[in-house]
Amino acid sequence: MSLLVVGLSHRTAPVGVLERAALTGEVPTRLLHDAAASATVAEAALVNTCNRIELYADVDKFHAGVAELSLLLAHHSGVDLEELTSHLYVHYEDRAVHHLFSVACGLDSMVVGEGQILGQLRDALAKAQEEHTAARGLNELFQQALRVGKRAHSETGIDKAGQSLVTFGLEQVAAGAGAIAGKRALVVGAGSMSSLAAATLVRSGVTDLLIANRTPERAERLVEILGGDVARTLDLAKVPEALADVDLVISCTGAAGTVIGADDVAAAVAARAAATPLAFLDLAMPRDVDHAVHELPGALLVDLESLSHAHAATPGAGDVDAVTGIVAEEVTAFGAAQRAARIAPTVVALRAMASGVVATELARLDSRLPGLDERSRAEIGQTVRRVVDKLLHAPTVRVKQLAAEPGGASYAEALRELFDLDPAAVHAVSGTPIGTQQPAGGGAG
Repeated sequence: MSLLVVGLSHRTAPVGVLERAALTGEVPTRLLHDAAASATVAEAALVNTCNRIELYADVDKFHAGVAELSLLLAHHSGVDLEELTSHLYVHYEDRAVHHLFSVACGLDSMVVGEGQILGQLRDALAKAQEEHTAARGLNELFQQALRVGKRAHSETGIDKAGQSLVTFGLEQVAAGAGAIAGKRALVVGAGSMSSLAAATLVRSGVTDLLIANRTPERAERLVEILGGDVARTLDLAKVPEALADVDLVISCTGAAGTVIGADDVAAAVAARAAATPLAFLDLAMPRDVDHAVHELPGALLVDLESLSHAHAATPGAGDVDAVTGIVAEEVTAFGAAQRAARIAPTVVALRAMASGVVATELARLDSRLPGLDERSRAEIGQTVRRVVDKLLHAPTVRVKQLAAEPGGASYAEALRELFDLDPAAVHAVSGTPIGTQQPAGGGAG
């Protein structure tokens, strides 16, 4: 496969652009299908989180692939292509693999080392499988990325040093509004991030926890999972009036617009008797809490924009270096395995052709020497096969070794040319229709 990734993240785009580009509802599914339906794309997968949107694709042409995926991202995000392009990054082949493995290890996260990204990559692969946009190439790539991420967390200390976005956000809230323990809290949303937030709040010692969600059943289920007497559900429509009775609100919904307005917050602040600010942690993209809340006296808003400017507790340099080394090692191994796999159909086709030549010559021998006894015929046949096997052994072993190195695809081409192998025979072995085999390509972007 020729892997291409085109995307934008908190590292290349301001939160305002990420917010406008956020893919919600059925948009991610439509983008995935449109990408896979492109003439330049064989497979596609989409990583869509609160701070990154990345399209991974198996493409037959680099420049055409970049143009097509960029256009699709602009179309489905609603951000003008010219503006979006200035925030996009592009990685190709080994560099694309390196990027995905780094993402899986948490090296590219807003909070370095956080482990939530593994679940998000697992969801991305599951979605691509469910929508039939990922086949063998992307399946193998993402499965390996997940294994690399797990290895990094198990073999280094980055797992302990890395925080979740929720934990980091709550640290920023505590710095401005006091300790979380003893506070009354409201969580808006019941998805994976909101569930993590609710569980973290319970562990942090909140005394009262309200869960509000568009689908009440999901809120009730989350309350059941949390257990105890701390959590209870709240009708989503009653969130504005409940603001005055809590100390902290965490919101992470998939809503396309603002969920908590500045006027409601201002009214809640005026009705509160507490000395500490009414704190909000907005982890949604696009944002749930009106940005104007930043300017309200008596209110504290921590959102993805402010988190991107804050300095998280950085994992030890040794752990980051160790994970970086793991990524480099795994990228090299993955690339070698992929390149070696590309030559396998050629080697199999060569041996099949040799077997056919042996069979033809033995049949001709039978016709010329019809009186040859069975024992002699078997001995001659075995001798001919041994000669052919010995002649092919060294070049086929060596070509596999050479093919595992960068640029190794040329050796497969040389083998096909030298032995005049039928392209149909090679493609029959690989199971790829003639004319659709992906080029080996090289690094770009």
